[in-house]
Amino acid sequence: MQRILLVFCLLFSTVFFSQNRLNLIPYPQKVEFQKGEFIIPETFVLSGNLPEKETDYLKKQLSSILKFENRVKEGNIQLENSSLPANHLMTEQDKEKYVLEISPKYIHIKSVTDRGYFLALQTLIQIIDQFKDSKKIPAMVIEDQPKFAWRGMHLDVCRHFFTVEEVKQYIDYLAMYKLNTFHWHLTDDQGWRIEIKKYPKLTTVGAKRKESMIGAYVDNTFDGKPYGPYFYTQEQIKDVVKYATERHITVVPEIEMPGHALAALSAYPELACTKGPFEPATKWGVFDDVFCPKDETFTFLENVLDEVITLFPSQYIHIGGDECPKTRWKECAHCQELIKKNNLKDEHGLQSYFIHRIEKYVNSKGRKIIGWDEILEGGLAPNAAVMSWTGIKGGVEAAKSGHFAVMTPGSYCYFDHYQGDTATEPNAFGGFTPLDKVYSYNPIPAELNAEQAKYIKGVQANLWTEYILDFKQVQYMIFPRLLALSEVGWGTADPKNYKEFEGRVINEFKVLDKMGVNYAKSIYNISGKAAAANDGVSYELSTSQNQNGIRYTLDGTEPNVNSQTYQNAIPVSKSRTIKSAYFENRQLKSAVSSQTFTISKATGKKITLEQQPSENYSFGGAFTLVDGIIGNQRQLGKTWLGFKGKDVVATIDFGKKTQFSEIYFNTLDNKGSWIHFAKSAQVFISDNGTNFKMIKEIGKDEILAAKGKIKLNVGNQNSKYLKIQIENAGIIPAGNPGADSKAWLFVDEIGAN
Repeated sequence: MQRILLVFCLLFSTVFFSQNRLNLIPYPQKVEFQKGEFIIPETFVLSGNLPEKETDYLKKQLSSILKFENRVKEGNIQLENSSLPANHLMTEQDKEKYVLEISPKYIHIKSVTDRGYFLALQTLIQIIDQFKDSKKIPAMVIEDQPKFAWRGMHLDVCRHFFTVEEVKQYIDYLAMYKLNTFHWHLTDDQGWRIEIKKYPKLTTVGAKRKESMIGAYVDNTFDGKPYGPYFYTQEQIKDVVKYATERHITVVPEIEMPGHALAALSAYPELACTKGPFEPATKWGVFDDVFCPKDETFTFLENVLDEVITLFPSQYIHIGGDECPKTRWKECAHCQELIKKNNLKDEHGLQSYFIHRIEKYVNSKGRKIIGWDEILEGGLAPNAAVMSWTGIKGGVEAAKSGHFAVMTPGSYCYFDHYQGDTATEPNAFGGFTPLDKVYSYNPIPAELNAEQAKYIKGVQANLWTEYILDFKQVQYMIFPRLLALSEVGWGTADPKNYKEFEGRVINEFKVLDKMGVNYAKSIYNISGKAAAANDGVSYELSTSQNQNGIRYTLDGTEPNVNSQTYQNAIPVSKSRTIKSAYFENRQLKSAVSSQTFTISKATGKKITLEQQPSENYSFGGAFTLVDGIIGNQRQLGKTWLGFKGKDVVATIDFGKKTQFSEIYFNTLDNKGSWIHFAKSAQVFISDNGTNFKMIKEIGKDEILAAKGKIKLNVGNQNSKYLKIQIENAGIIPAGNPGADSKAWLFVDEIGAN
């Protein structure tokens, strides 16, 4: 049908606005300004044939600034219907297409579905809010539709629980910025959060834990307080789904399998490979006890899925599939017999068998499965879609094989990462994903051709809640990054014009303020970037505000309004601490940013890596290892490089023969996150960059004794090239989190003195 919204008004003219951008997020595909202005009336008159739920939403959103009047017959706002040809095949994006015309006499909205009408109203609401003070809206025509069919946000309610009203608020945020998918992570090791009537112990036992980990993971501290039981009843689930449906948002439930199952096994230990007993996890991370692939387990999961499918009308059911250790399966006689009986290659083949069997059942119910990219292990199930989180590789593999993929790589789309200086940010999982990085993401991998790219269904950001204790912190972690995700998913993000987007974000803060949203203000803080320079590095400062407002010090003291004004990149040729802040009208407006530099003979020199770091932990590239910044354990994504299953082989070119006698670097150990100290390290020198001689070697025991903080006396050396080879721990041994998976190796600054 065709939606037409008419509001008659007086005629005014305007020409000045045609050169300006609207404060809209996401920005539309096409905006064409016209002559004249539309005057916002005191009362909008609504005719009786407008889509009821969508129009009620419009009235609710604008009730504080406008009055509305309903009439049975024709009013100021009118609707006309027309049907499309029967043979018209619409894509999901076609269903969300709309045209919004604002003329001096009326507002005119066209769409072929109620969903398109609803999206047009979101745009109209933002426009009216922008011009409510002047009461004059420039005449324009907006033609708009999204690029991607799946524009999602995820919420983990297992590590920390959020009420129905808070979940509804979360859904409202998605609706405001034209996201259309809510991924609800309902089960995990730390808690089972959905009522399943056939298995009541899932919530009486699995929905509570005896205590929770607090603070940084490496501190290994707990609060000693029982948590729960917290879960959603089936009536509450129905209420949330209905609420989301009215806002044209699809709720996709996630029921984790075969891993992340401790909460379920605590309730029903007979579903494990061992006898237990089990309890819901109090720590974060990955655990060895998983669902055992026996008939009893599949009966249980099928019964659970029956109730889930009844509650959620979504096309896709998310079955997890990630981070499933194979330790128990290797030791389980039933699992080994199953591998032999079905001619499976190994335990990875057994995971594929598990996923295939679940998919077949879900398909029999008229639904499809989607899972994290580990469901590719051993071969992808025939109709499965992949959610690519470990990087883009899973999405590329899926698309090339004709499977749909949703791109959600941790390096761009994990909103549990830090978004600003960790010294001023609340505790987070790790990583560094600021607003500009989210905005720079292109969901279509360069490796795909045009035909393969059609299988990239969309983009999603994920919010895991290990370190998110309440809903105020949920708001803090998603805003303003959700705004960048919105524009990426709509397909109008332009990283080259990031500053223009940043201006729209700052304007949108006024809206968030009125809503009482606790958003992050990291955008106002000073950000710094090190670059190569003569005799060390240079440190470039930037802010979203006027650069002339930056003040800084070089001696570690707090900057004030009389400190040096930042003009150009600061040369750093010796070890020192630089502190900076933004001032406006002689008042401090930002947090104080601090960066300590430790300068060595390797700092700022040319460096090459034989193997590249993981995309999630590659901030700054190879230069991160010689930028003069010693790694901070809370900034794994910013001051460290992370390598999964790979060695670090770094070659530094001093530019000329250089004397040195000491080499230093650091590695990390955080077994709960699969991070292990290096297994060994070797130091080489060369004068031509081709023929290298080893001058030092250390093993695992020495690295362990030094707690990863390595300082090596290499004698008096004089060479042009220095090569460091740091060996990854390899496959994680049994008895450790992530056993049988590839270990992570994290390395920071390489120095020479």
